[in-house]
Amino acid sequence: MKTAIFIFGILAAVLVTDDKPELKMMSSATIDSLGACQGAAYVDGKVYLYGDRETSMIREYAVKDGSLQYSGKEIKLTVESKDVINHPTGIAYQPGKPVFIGNSIRLNPEGTSWKAIIYQIDWETSKKKGTLDGNLIRTIEDDACIQGTRPEYVRYQGKWFVASADYGDKKNEVRLYDPEALANADKTSKKGVLFKKFSCGAWVQNLHWVREKGILILIQNQIEGRKWRFTFLDLEKSVRAGEQHVIRTVDIDKADELEGFTFTTDNNTKGIAVTSSRKENVHFVDVNW
Repeated sequence: MKTAIFIFGILAAVLVTDDKPELKMMSSATIDSLGACQGAAYVDGKVYLYGDRETSMIREYAVKDGSLQYSGKEIKLTVESKDVINHPTGIAYQPGKPVFIGNSIRLNPEGTSWKAIIYQIDWETSKKKGTLDGNLIRTIEDDACIQGTRPEYVRYQGKWFVASADYGDKKNEVRLYDPEALANADKTSKKGVLFKKFSCGAWVQNLHWVREKGILILIQNQIEGRKWRFTFLDLEKSVRAGEQHVIRTVDIDKADELEGFTFTTDNNTKGIAVTSSRKENVHFVDVNW
């Protein structure tokens, strides 16, 4: 695998007056064999990038010397060689909890009709087998959503929930689902699944939870499918108010489609942002709190 590295300066425009957190782009890499990368997750010290190649998949990487090294392990999101999760949009992983992966499919060019599915999978066995064969536990229609699904575990008032959000320019929400109820449902509209929700900004591609800070990061586009935006929310205040409580919004002057972000250190100072571009699709970011 060939990896190209490019060095960046600071390209962030801050939209809220507070002076933290700050994001600084450090370098970029081209990671191949992903198709259009749709997101990133950090699980047990490894980075997982997922994309919609000819059959969608998740690949495992180690972070070493400021770069990603492919471990040779991947999970094809297929059953009997058929592409099942064809547009992955979020991995919700928390030790001891059910593991969920989102699938958001736009059904018309206008973006007014979506099919959103949340899948519960056996994570460890899927990694060993390399496919979802025998590891797809449950298929859940996210019919409580407005425009797609992108699951991420968050902690609210001492309990874990699966958060999700919409992609669109109006009526966007962040919703908190009870994970145990979700794991026993066929639809998110089933009684007891939806716990709380609050309104949020447009074009949310993914979510990232910062437990130590109580902050939920909305990974967004500034306009549909283009330009980068990171919105840092106080989750507790957002849930209580029923609308997003913004701590800080950071726009980055890059024209491509930001898809996902994850921290790669326990102190939440270094992270990876990914885009759907074919080149320079992985970007290393420093965060100063």
